[in-house]
Amino acid sequence: MIAWLDLSAGASGDMLLGALVDAGVPLDVLQAAISALPVEPVTLSAEPAARHGLGGTRVVVHAPASDVRRTWADVRALLTGAPLDAAVRDGALDVFARLARAEGRVHRVPAEDVHFHEVGALDALADVVGVVAGLAHLALDRLVASPIALGSGSARGAHGVVPIPGPAVLELLTGVPVLAGPVAAEMCTPTGAALLAASVTDWSDLPGMRVQRVGVGIGGRDPAELPNVVRLVLGEPTGGDGAAGAVVLEANVDDLDPRLWPGVLDALLAAGASDAWLTPILMKKGRPAHTLSVLCSPAAVERVRATVFAHTSTIGLRTLPVGKVALERTTASVEVLGGRVGVKVASSGGRVLNVGVEYEDVAALAREAGVPVKEALRAATTAAESAYPVARDDDQVTRPATPPTRPGAVPPPPG
Repeated sequence: MIAWLDLSAGASGDMLLGALVDAGVPLDVLQAAISALPVEPVTLSAEPAARHGLGGTRVVVHAPASDVRRTWADVRALLTGAPLDAAVRDGALDVFARLARAEGRVHRVPAEDVHFHEVGALDALADVVGVVAGLAHLALDRLVASPIALGSGSARGAHGVVPIPGPAVLELLTGVPVLAGPVAAEMCTPTGAALLAASVTDWSDLPGMRVQRVGVGIGGRDPAELPNVVRLVLGEPTGGDGAAGAVVLEANVDDLDPRLWPGVLDALLAAGASDAWLTPILMKKGRPAHTLSVLCSPAAVERVRATVFAHTSTIGLRTLPVGKVALERTTASVEVLGGRVGVKVASSGGRVLNVGVEYEDVAALAREAGVPVKEALRAATTAAESAYPVARDDDQVTRPATPPTRPGAVPPPPG
């Protein structure tokens, strides 16, 4: 099963909870995970609601008032000690680790010293653990999302008045396609941004699927500009031959300042490209140049094409339909040097074939720990390969550890 999130009205933890429940995830599944936390009693309730005539489900978190200020170390210890399923525990740890790093960069303090304020409160803990548990319950093969509306203007937070989009939200969504949207208010919360950054595998328009269920999560506000909802569309992918259709866009460019190319590639990835790369070539009259190649889904072609024309000097593009076969990918995290590093696990038929660590996580951890990046990379790679051993060609029995996956991802089954 695959799923698509419509984030044209932004996102928050309660909106995502509502979409999950409206799509058929039992409220008891979310409540059981939240009740496992060693904190004051927190309960969920679900009620029908509507925005602009569009019906859905509003999930409300009921938590007692608390003035507890939790650091990332406090939250990590709380989640690590809770009797949660491994996928839920590690998924929630991944979300809060992202929040800690983003808040640390915004406030220029080490992630370990971040006091979460709003996002360390009981309702945020419930949002994160509940959404992670709900996605794990769906056991999705793939979670796709539209670009996220973030809002505009300003808002008052724990540190005073901050601009919208919030600084932490922008840090969390680096590399993700976003837009302001029509509402001059916060449309995407830090908790919502962290959940999406940790959960979504691809960013594009609605992918090809046979729709089975639709869940509508209702937000707390009711702006005049648009219905304040998150839609979750569940279905089966179309064309089940294992080879997904994709498009390669190409252009030969000989008149662009080479210092601009890194920004061009970043912009293409943010626009929804699956990959983008440059190949040095020699054109007529001996002119040095580059071939720009961009791989994307058919749904993202228009947006990617517009980005190429906006950011480069080319006046034409070649469009090449290609087949694409991808290994099953799940994400997890490992603890190393007092922090957590994201891990990508690639498998086929339940056999782990490749394990890689997230370099940006490693670089951030190296800065926080005060060690060279190469040492942090070596330690993280060793920890990842130990946790998820790669199957050898002569393996007769699959031996990978079941990876604690990103919310919604399917762990490789035991061999």
